[in-house]
Amino acid sequence: MMQTSQRSPAVSKPFIPSHRRIVTGHDMEGRSVILYDGLASNVRQPDATPNLAMIDLWETHCAPASNAGVADAADRPTRLSPPAGGSIFRILVLPPESERNFSSVSDVFAQWGEERVLTGHNRHPAFHRTNTVDYAIVLEGEVWALMDIGETLMKAGDVLVQRGTNHAWSNRTNAPVRIAFVLIDAQPL
Repeated sequence: MMQTSQRSPAVSKPFIPSHRRIVTGHDMEGRSVILYDGLASNVRQPDATPNLAMIDLWETHCAPASNAGVADAADRPTRLSPPAGGSIFRILVLPPESERNFSSVSDVFAQWGEERVLTGHNRHPAFHRTNTVDYAIVLEGEVWALMDIGETLMKAGDVLVQRGTNHAWSNRTNAPVRIAFVLIDAQPL
């Protein structure tokens, strides 16, 4: 299984499996073809919390998006938010709370170029707000979606539409949770 990461060789990280990704496109005659079929190679584990991973599957830079070309749109440095006017499709692998290093949460967000989104909420150290609309689908496991006021348990198959709200994710189980996200650039509130 192929796995890449942005890290120094001295940091030991646990293996977190990727996801199979199938991407279609067009050949020179305009016929539909399978461009990619294999494990997504853009798996990033932050140095400060190596048992957490983001697996980026695709990115767009505008709406409407372009379907031209054959380049892998996920083959670029990982960042938390999509580009202006664009979107990101990713899977987050979130370890149990007991295995997370919350003393380095700002380092994790800084590694993804987004330390500014942390809001310092007293309910959870990873509270953050991005200027996005996020569609979150729990693939396996369960996780609590935390808001400023209230929280809800999400299980496999549950979907959350996160609309630029201050939020955090809390995995209160003993196993990692996998959540698929589509993040779409949005206007700030």
